[in-house]
Amino acid sequence: MGRRIASQVHKQASRLMRANYIKERPAWYQAVLEHPPLPLPPRAPPPRTPYDTPVKKSAFAVRRTPGPRPAPVSYVEDDIRRQFFRDHPFEAFRPISLMEGGEIEGEHPIRGKEWTRLKQRGRNPSPEDAVRFAVNLHEYHNVPLTEAYKSAVAQFRALRSEHHIATVFAAQEAESYGAVFAPSATEKGFEYETKVLTSDKKQKAAMDEREMTSRKRWRMENVRGRHASEWTKGQEYVRLWKQGVRPDYSPALTEPIAAVGAPSAANPEVTWLEEATVEVQAHRTPA
Repeated sequence: MGRRIASQVHKQASRLMRANYIKERPAWYQAVLEHPPLPLPPRAPPPRTPYDTPVKKSAFAVRRTPGPRPAPVSYVEDDIRRQFFRDHPFEAFRPISLMEGGEIEGEHPIRGKEWTRLKQRGRNPSPEDAVRFAVNLHEYHNVPLTEAYKSAVAQFRALRSEHHIATVFAAQEAESYGAVFAPSATEKGFEYETKVLTSDKKQKAAMDEREMTSRKRWRMENVRGRHASEWTKGQEYVRLWKQGVRPDYSPALTEPIAAVGAPSAANPEVTWLEEATVEVQAHRTPA
């Protein structure tokens, strides 16, 4: 049974009259067709009684006083440091020493008004030196923070480029004089990878050799017409078996090159037993 919706009563009545379920037209039918009810809004919430509706809180309700919260702490150095590593992400991968000494290192003597160039604290500055230099320009030289950051970053990049070029040329000069440097971490990784690949190739070659040996273990030579008049239907094989003479089924690759006193060469009966075995297998094999 379909849903009984109040706004669709006239439609349901029309369907019932077409099916001759209602014989006479209702008195209200024409009026409802001329003035149909308004359609319901999509997903309209059902009406709720005041019994199950939540109680509205008064606007003048007593509010709890919020507890004390610490004020946000922010420093100019944090903003500059965050922007610096956003512009130079690879500086975060540069190794630094985290070991602490017995004493705390004091402040550098060049600071404040005397610190006007970044290279005054060294030709190879660190990211922390660039951040402190930008803050020093902003606080002691009254330079806007944006301009101070641009100046500090420009000097930092220039000094880093100069240090990189000097290091590369010094290494080339040392190599020209015959210096041999220890392998780097990347070269050590390549050497270890080459060693592993070489050992894998050796293991694979050994496995292939064992596999070929196992494939050649059972090999039959079916020569037609050989010993045709001497076929004994296995009686000779049984006689030798009862005497304790047994053939050697070891693979050809595992036998020594010059075997002294080999059963196949010293004992003709064993040779004959092997040939008889081959013939038995050949006769048992379907054509």
